[in-house]
Amino acid sequence: MKSLGVFPSANASFVPLSLLFLASATVAAYAEADISGIWWATTYSPKIRVLGGGDPPLNAAGQAQYQKNQTGLRDGSLIDKARIICAPDGVPRVLETPYPFELFQVPVGQVTMIHELNHQLRVIPLNKPLGKYEDLAPFSNFNGYSAGHWEGDTLIVETNGFNDETFIDASGLPHSDELVTTERIHKIGNQLEDVVTIHDPKFYTRDWQARFVYDQRNDIRIEDYSCNDAVHRDISGVKGVNEARAARAQRR
Repeated sequence: MKSLGVFPSANASFVPLSLLFLASATVAAYAEADISGIWWATTYSPKIRVLGGGDPPLNAAGQAQYQKNQTGLRDGSLIDKARIICAPDGVPRVLETPYPFELFQVPVGQVTMIHELNHQLRVIPLNKPLGKYEDLAPFSNFNGYSAGHWEGDTLIVETNGFNDETFIDASGLPHSDELVTTERIHKIGNQLEDVVTIHDPKFYTRDWQARFVYDQRNDIRIEDYSCNDAVHRDISGVKGVNEARAARAQRR
């Protein structure tokens, strides 16, 4: 009788079903979650919100630098490069912009984020070691250098190698070139959650966290936008934008 291919022949190697199920489960456990698509912030605040409440835990050096930054921004002796000359925001400030970004999981072994604001690009290689501070310091940049890996359905992204020319938020909250951020990016239904841990012992007494949530918006497309463009997409629907605009107008 001709074999129908349902049962193994006498010469075939028999693989127990239990091992097949185990192999399938192992593959599933290491499969990357699908977090690709266009994402848009649900809320905006010029001051970063500390997860759990309270103020960022600045040490004495951090408080002095924060006061210096705020004074300089007010009197014009210090400029916000991200909003005047369209320099990259850096992490975590780029996570809180009220403009969308697109996330790609190609090519294999890499995650790429393209932010609409200032055409910012973050390239995150997967399963690579994070560079050492002393090796990256001469080549520091605005968005640093990232390395990521998956833990279940959560993408872990560590970033260091930042310069000290950006702020943590729009209020001038400082960071040093010793900043290290760790993001835990996780999809919840049609939303994306990014919980970032800030580690900067030069300016903060301890590590602290902030949480950002985005809606999936594959009904739109990323557009060209630089910080000095007078007219762009309507962002008034993002909670907190109108309040921030009103507060800024009062200070003028």
